[in-house]
Amino acid sequence: MDWDKLRIFHAVADAGSLTHAGESLHLSQSAVSRQIRALEESLVTTLFHRHARGLILTEQGELLFDATKAMVKRLDAAAARIRDSEDEVLGELRVTTTTGFGTLWLAPRLGTLYKQYPDLRIDLMLEERVLDLPMREADVAIRMKEPSQADLIRKRLMVIRMRLYATPQYLDERGRPKTPSDLVKHRLICQQSGAAQVAAGARIVNEMLAHDPGSTLKVNNYFGVLQGVLNHLGIGVLPEYLTPDFPHLERVLPDIESDEVPVFLAYPEELRHSKRVGAFRDFVMNEVIAHRRIARE
Repeated sequence: MDWDKLRIFHAVADAGSLTHAGESLHLSQSAVSRQIRALEESLVTTLFHRHARGLILTEQGELLFDATKAMVKRLDAAAARIRDSEDEVLGELRVTTTTGFGTLWLAPRLGTLYKQYPDLRIDLMLEERVLDLPMREADVAIRMKEPSQADLIRKRLMVIRMRLYATPQYLDERGRPKTPSDLVKHRLICQQSGAAQVAAGARIVNEMLAHDPGSTLKVNNYFGVLQGVLNHLGIGVLPEYLTPDFPHLERVLPDIESDEVPVFLAYPEELRHSKRVGAFRDFVMNEVIAHRRIARE
């Protein structure tokens, strides 16, 4: 099968338009159209339905597009490995983690990494969906459970627990609960039950809601929960890794906490020798060590 025709097909399928594909490939629309027709003839099938509003892949076209997407990701991985054979740490590094950990722990610490490697370009993807690292949807992942995907290098970073926190100002005004039943006099700030979160966090939220707090504020991520707590709106269910960065927060009902949640860093085996991945891994490990030291003080 002609690789050049496949490259052109992939661009057309991705853009949904001969014109837009031609612009990205620096080819005329007629040249792109000829290549697509030639590919369809060689495969003895129709790859696109032609409509006035654009091109739509046929079932056979979808199958071929799935294959070319996998090819492109593999080529990107090979290109990354070639670039990483250089001595300098530069270029793009795609990092994925959860919204809470990314906004509250990782992003505020990235200045240290940029000071050491100012030419590094980090694409930080914050979402609860587990991206496919072997297929290069991301280069590195930090997740709240051990990754199950094959061919990954895994490093356990830390364990965290969900606990209850509030500002001294809120507690001075509303009182400090002595038992969970005292939550009837307070506002509980927590993630929504349908929001993506670790099971341990969901369990402690459900346990606290069972005590019928007087009022609730439910948010779909920990950043929103933290903002509510910092603005003295109530008692929040938050990950304990926040305490070194927000030392003025007061722990509430200190006997109550979730089960341990492991935090793992993972990256594909093929990026074992990547200088960018290595630089990021070392940076995260150093920050974890500093975090533990501050938490013990």
